[in-house]
Amino acid sequence: MRTRLLPILLSLFFFLDAQAQDNGNPLLTQLDRAIEASPKYDADKLRSIEQLKLALDRIKSTATQTKKDDLPALFNSYSQLYEAYKVFNYDSAFTYARHLQTTALQLGDPARITYARLKLDFCLLSSGLFKETLDSLSKIHIPEAPDSLQAEYYALLGRYYYDLGDFDNDAYNTPDYIRKGNDYMDSALQRYPPASFQHSYFKGLEEIKSSRRDEALTDFRQLLDRPDLSLHELAITTSTLSDIYINNGQPDTAIALLIRAAIADIQSSTKETAAIFNLAQLLYKKGDVRSASTYIEIAIRDAIFYGARQRKVQVSAILPLIEGEKISRVEEQKSIFVTYSIIATVLLLAVIALVIIVLRQVNRLQVAQRIITEAHIKEQSINQRLVETNNKLSEANKIKEEYIGYFFNADSESFAKIEKFKKSIEQKIAYRKWEDVITLVNNTNLKKEKEELLQNFDKVFLKLFPDFIQRFNDLFPEEDQLQLKDHEFLNTDLRIFALIRMGIHENEKIARILEYSVNTINTYKTRIKNKSTVPNEEFEQRIMEIRTV
Repeated sequence: MRTRLLPILLSLFFFLDAQAQDNGNPLLTQLDRAIEASPKYDADKLRSIEQLKLALDRIKSTATQTKKDDLPALFNSYSQLYEAYKVFNYDSAFTYARHLQTTALQLGDPARITYARLKLDFCLLSSGLFKETLDSLSKIHIPEAPDSLQAEYYALLGRYYYDLGDFDNDAYNTPDYIRKGNDYMDSALQRYPPASFQHSYFKGLEEIKSSRRDEALTDFRQLLDRPDLSLHELAITTSTLSDIYINNGQPDTAIALLIRAAIADIQSSTKETAAIFNLAQLLYKKGDVRSASTYIEIAIRDAIFYGARQRKVQVSAILPLIEGEKISRVEEQKSIFVTYSIIATVLLLAVIALVIIVLRQVNRLQVAQRIITEAHIKEQSINQRLVETNNKLSEANKIKEEYIGYFFNADSESFAKIEKFKKSIEQKIAYRKWEDVITLVNNTNLKKEKEELLQNFDKVFLKLFPDFIQRFNDLFPEEDQLQLKDHEFLNTDLRIFALIRMGIHENEKIARILEYSVNTINTYKTRIKNKSTVPNEEFEQRIMEIRTV
């Protein structure tokens, strides 16, 4: 009965351990570390912004005297602050874009006016204000602007229609938006320098939107090989490249790219980003609800911090699905733990039944011993053969008494341990401490319990046969006699023949008790007999002649 309980307990603990395992992804671990460090990156960003504000204050303090002569320096200072805020915080970026526009109008410089308007429109588009973006862009007279501003203008219009198509995401309007976006992006590419990052990036983006994914894949891979990419450029390149792998049915590669993009966004304090949001979506589809929930919350936090309206709408669509799946998983885990509690109860009842059986066996043996003792007293005149038989029977009774006592004590301890284990599980389930339940189960060391079981067997056996080791070694030449280590009572060789001395001759039973294969037991026995000075066929008989005290 006891040997049947061990496999059941092992199966239970292994299943619990499997449930607790995490399919750990080293890349996700790197992302989690970056998230933990994000307050430091943001603090560095704010310190750099503070330095720019101090420089702006110095310019303003002297501008009252020189007035218009200081407007170019003021314009440049506003531009630097805008660049610092444009992917960090919408409200601040918009504020400084407005200051840029006001200063440009004061200067009366058409190029600076167009420049300021484009920065303002970038803010509007990044925040999801599509109508306001188009209205503002339509007021720009672009043909007379420098090529650099024309390129930025057409690229902004191309992105406007791409984003509008992604936002609508329908079969009727989206294709038309993509066509318009491609037309404007072609115009932008004609004006960007061919060696510039913008030209390479927007060329790849236009190829993706035109379903020329193989060409886009080549261009983006070449772009990633450039050593001069900033963190923000690395983020938008890897994030956009992930779309190709998503459409190609390669989510694992897309996830790796989005993790890389998310880390770069965090390190550059970029809040206007879709990388971590798209990563959460892919992880949710793969069944990693815990990570998806963590990253969608970060995406919400970034969208709120930046003020990206369209990102809030996108997040609101997937957030209920993730939260619903989390609730479903919790209920499933609750059901599993209830099942474990039932199994523990059944095992407890089985131990109780085992104790009852042992007690009955003890009573029967006591009755049998009394009968044998009375018969021994009455039959003192029997021959030597009967005396020898009676001695063997007494020895067997002594062995049984000793091991039954040991077995009863061991099962009492097992009963107490299982009862304590059951109470602990029930208590932690009641308080929904699921991780504590898993920790409790993982801390149960069945290997140690098995080792203690065998050590207790060794102690009881040597108590019955204190000269067993010496008598065993007498069967071998001196160089082959066994030498035990300090902490050992019996080793495997001795334990096999100790079980034989106890009357267990079947190799299958010995193998099951010692948790070896039958072939291993046969190998041990053959090797030991071959070293003995006694013929192999007589060896076990000599073992059986070793007597108790």
